[in-house]
Amino acid sequence: RRLNVRVNIELLSISNPAHKKDLAVRLTDDTDPFFLYNLVISEEDFQSLKSQQGLLVDFSAFPQKFIDLLQQCIQEQNKDIPRFLLQLVSSAPALDHTPVSLNVVETNPFKHLTHLSLKFLPGTDGEIKKFLANCLKCLKEDKMMLEEKLKKTEEDLTRQLSYTQQSLSEKSWELDKLKNEWTSYTTALSNKHSQELTSEKERALQAQTQYQQQHEQQKKELENLHQKSIQQLQNRLSELEVINKDLTERRYKGDSTVRELKAKLSGLEDECQRAKQEVLSLRRENATLDAECHEKEKLINQLQTRVAVLEQEIKDKDQLITRTKEVLDATQEQKVILEESTEEKQRHIEKLETTIKSLSAELLKANEIIKKLQGDLKTLMSKLKLKNTVTIQQEKLLAEKEEKLQKEQRELQEMGQSLRMKEQEVCKLQEQLESTIQKLEESKQLLKTNENVITWLNRQLSEVQMAKKLDTPASAHAGGRAAVSPLSMPDRPSFHSSGTNHPISPLYAFQNFLEPTHSKNGNSQCPVPKAGTSTFCLVQFNSQLSKLSRCSDAHTVPAAGHTANKENGDQLGLESKYFKKKDDSIPLRGLSQNTLNSEYLRPYLPAKAQPSPKAAGTPASAYFPG
Repeated sequence: RRLNVRVNIELLSISNPAHKKDLAVRLTDDTDPFFLYNLVISEEDFQSLKSQQGLLVDFSAFPQKFIDLLQQCIQEQNKDIPRFLLQLVSSAPALDHTPVSLNVVETNPFKHLTHLSLKFLPGTDGEIKKFLANCLKCLKEDKMMLEEKLKKTEEDLTRQLSYTQQSLSEKSWELDKLKNEWTSYTTALSNKHSQELTSEKERALQAQTQYQQQHEQQKKELENLHQKSIQQLQNRLSELEVINKDLTERRYKGDSTVRELKAKLSGLEDECQRAKQEVLSLRRENATLDAECHEKEKLINQLQTRVAVLEQEIKDKDQLITRTKEVLDATQEQKVILEESTEEKQRHIEKLETTIKSLSAELLKANEIIKKLQGDLKTLMSKLKLKNTVTIQQEKLLAEKEEKLQKEQRELQEMGQSLRMKEQEVCKLQEQLESTIQKLEESKQLLKTNENVITWLNRQLSEVQMAKKLDTPASAHAGGRAAVSPLSMPDRPSFHSSGTNHPISPLYAFQNFLEPTHSKNGNSQCPVPKAGTSTFCLVQFNSQLSKLSRCSDAHTVPAAGHTANKENGDQLGLESKYFKKKDDSIPLRGLSQNTLNSEYLRPYLPAKAQPSPKAAGTPASAYFPG
């Protein structure tokens, strides 16, 4: 029987206890999940297999060669007589968990050659379970992937459906609108056309009356002309009869002269023989002249063909003119009745003319009429030449106009390109404008926050000065005893305009430490903060700032303020969360460390605490916990 078997080939590298490489081959059937045969070949096993089956391949190249043999079997499987076969042979009559040998066989007309024979062991229950678990895992992963794809496709389809429904509603609304516009437009057009029809009918009636009057006048003129022509022809007939009589008389005279000439003919025949000899010589000359004549005739033929081409072009142009006339005739259908009446009269006139022509046909054989016809021919030729010159001039004008048109089209294209470039520049400028507007708004917000901070700092300075004025009598009563209390900070203000919490500026920290206790090295230890309060201190002072503090009296914040604040539930100083760095915080700009010694602080500091001119450039550094 035939089976479709899946062959999995894997190289397994084992590092414990020694570095080894094993080749694992597994046979499975997609239709039968319990069909599982395994084979593990180590390097040592491969050496014995190589010696047994006479293989010429190393262990490293063996997997690829085995895959090549399998691919050849796959290519030959659909043929009637395949060259390569993959045979699965078992000792038992059925595949009932018995060892199996897999043979790669090449068929020849002489013999079946087995290139490779591998023995496979049936999978145990544990291996089959592992294999089935892996298959189930793969199927579940595929299922999850398909479900996710299904959800995505459903979402996309719902979005597309909603979008299409919206577009459909919009299009239907536009259609209704267009229908209403079209009905109004058609009604307006019908009214307009009815008015135009009435006006055209009136004009046509007026034109008909005018054409009838003109036709009657032309009819009278033609009748007068016809009578005059009849009289002229009768006069001509009488003259021709007189001429005929004269010609008969001349005929008789001619007969008498013929007789005389016959007598002369005999004498002239002798001269004729002499002339023949001269004719022979002249014929030779004539042959040369004939050759020249043929060449000239060829030139004439060429010129005639050119004339014919030009005539054809003239005919084509005439046809164009006739077509335009036909179009005009189609628009003037009401004039057909008048034209039919005129045609009947013209036919009557043509009949009269045919009668006249029949009478004058015998008379037109005269030489005078022929000369007139020759003159007409010459005039026609001259007209043809004029027409040719006119057509050449028209062609030149057409070529010039086409060149001008091409130039104008090029200029139009260039203008379109320049317009597109300018539109792109306008888009870029609009984007720049939007970005600048955004920056302006951000800068305005920053300015507002900065103004609020400055006002808050001014308030704090004024409160500190008032507190110092109140504390001076209390400190004098205490006997001049100086003590450093933990500096408490007021609660941080909130700025409603900006909507963000800003970190405290080093300027405020310096203002609360204007009067620290004197130390020898210029360093002070930060006191232990009390429970319920968050404090910070200046870790390092400059020596010149400590000198300033010596001159000023040591003041302490009254304890009553602390108790009052504790009773009210307010915390002195800033909480620890305000010292942490926040990602959304905006730093205060324009308040650097040099502002501590600037002219801006002098009016807010007490007279004793103002810095001396020598200590104007010395900064004070503040360190915040966290």
